[in-house]
Amino acid sequence: MKTLLYYSFLVLLAFNCTNKPGNSDPIPKHDNFTINSQFVNEERVINVWVPENYNAITDSLPVLYMPDGGIKEDFPHIANTVSKLIASKSIPPTILVGIENTERGRDLTGFSEIKDDEQYCPLTDGAKNFRAFITQELMPKIDNEYRTTAKKGLIGESLAGLFVMETLFLQPEAFDYYIAMDPSLWWNNHYLERKASDYLKQFPNKDIILWFAGSAVEDISIHTNNLAKTLENDHPNNLIWNYSNEPNEEHSTIFRATKEKAMIWAMNKNE
Repeated sequence: MKTLLYYSFLVLLAFNCTNKPGNSDPIPKHDNFTINSQFVNEERVINVWVPENYNAITDSLPVLYMPDGGIKEDFPHIANTVSKLIASKSIPPTILVGIENTERGRDLTGFSEIKDDEQYCPLTDGAKNFRAFITQELMPKIDNEYRTTAKKGLIGESLAGLFVMETLFLQPEAFDYYIAMDPSLWWNNHYLERKASDYLKQFPNKDIILWFAGSAVEDISIHTNNLAKTLENDHPNNLIWNYSNEPNEEHSTIFRATKEKAMIWAMNKNE
């Protein structure tokens, strides 16, 4: 099943199952709280960024949720990007909610029948519980404590991108728009890619937005390219989608290289 390149990619994939490293982005002003989850059976740290004028206005705002949302993960650079795009009026004012990782590989992967996958992440279908935590515990808390509209988005890269795509196919009504960079569609012998047509036939009668991208990494791009071909043939009319093939980007660069155009495209649809 796995090519030699797949094995050469082992170190990176194994690392992707751990918490993401820190970065040098300035940490913007934000709220921080913890929430006890029955679904993942632990306390989780949540970071919330709101636009600078949030307290001066009365408008309710859409919410963008992100795994890999710890202060030492991707929250600072995405919050700063959202702030920049709002200031330039490239996207509508939006609240950003970041979820700090604990056991990343557990939470961001669904079931797998492939024993070899256990080298990289636990075979626990932890994504099912993590998704329930977000939709049934975290979302109500955010809606209760902040002025929110019904519009919600989900953004992620690598394993978090896999979680974005799995949520799109398994529970598409959970969010209004989905953004995934280099999703790890190799998981479970590229199950989501292989079964995409079946999932699309069961799509709900709701307008949903999808933007996703694939880098130069062969064992990822082969699946993102194949998924784009499936979507060309089988997407329902109410799924508005865009695939960005990025052969000049690596797995380590694609998030920062594409985040702005991804958000501008996805967050302005159906406004």
